[in-house]
Amino acid sequence: MRVTAVSPHLDDAAFSVGGTLAALADAGHEVTVVTCFTASVPGPTGFALACQLDKGLPADADYMALRRDEDAAAMAVLGATPLHLDLPEAPHRGYGSAAELFAGAHEGDEVWRTVRDLLEAVPGDLWLAPQGLGAHVDHLQVLRVVAGTGRPVLWWRDSPYVLRDPDARPGPDLPGGLTALELPQDLDRRADACACYATQLGFQFGGPERMRAALAGLPEVLLADAAAQELAATVVSPAR
Repeated sequence: MRVTAVSPHLDDAAFSVGGTLAALADAGHEVTVVTCFTASVPGPTGFALACQLDKGLPADADYMALRRDEDAAAMAVLGATPLHLDLPEAPHRGYGSAAELFAGAHEGDEVWRTVRDLLEAVPGDLWLAPQGLGAHVDHLQVLRVVAGTGRPVLWWRDSPYVLRDPDARPGPDLPGGLTALELPQDLDRRADACACYATQLGFQFGGPERMRAALAGLPEVLLADAAAQELAATVVSPAR
């Protein structure tokens, strides 16, 4: 079966659902992780530049090229195939501060339409996507797109946002009537894959060891409607 995960950024899928993806790959399924916002933007300025400087990178570094390489290494650990869409992250679409990233989509930010059009050409029998916990605009754009496809989707809890706020509410486009589901998951492989994202670990977790400690107690609980839950049951047996 073709399993397709739609990740806003180069690390979201691994941080949030890497253990499940590893188990699905081990079960013999074709796992692809489509990451939407991965484009290199030459000569970043302002907040966009600050987003790489605060990771300890020089101004002339191709930040997104580094991140794409990290993602390729992480997907190799999980047994998944990476697919990078060449779209800019929110700081390169006019979002000028950290606060703006979590204050809803700017009027005129129609990137979701491009994401929708590109995903139409991507095959998949079972899909995974973020719930939009934390309300990052890029996560909300992906949620909006995937929720509108009518495909069978397992919705993951966005990490590290769920670690910071266990009661975080999902984005407004998450469908209703969903049921919690846990599939088999290899959490050690998740941690090993997440360790590949060297540019992010200090900023997001305080370093690789703190990342491993933080994720160790975070099971991957998915939400699914009846159709997605039935399909998931044919992929692998639910975790006991």
